[in-house]
Amino acid sequence: LGTGTGYSVLQMIRAMEKASGREIKYKITDRREGDVASCYADPALAERELGWKAAFGLDKMCEDLWQWQLQNPTGFSNN
Repeated sequence: LGTGTGYSVLQMIRAMEKASGREIKYKITDRREGDVASCYADPALAERELGWKAAFGLDKMCEDLWQWQLQNPTGFSNN
């Protein structure tokens, strides 16, 4: 669940490059069959029902994701 602010794929790539300090190679092509043009959600229900609201944006999210990945290189597995 996020802030309700949408981001493009390129914004996501740039934020992960910034967080990781690494270049992410990509190629712009046509959407694959079945891919949706956009996907988003309104976080208002979580705030109303749970009293919870996301406090950070894309850059912080990517920083946290990268730090978690560095500390958990095999993900959730024990291998």
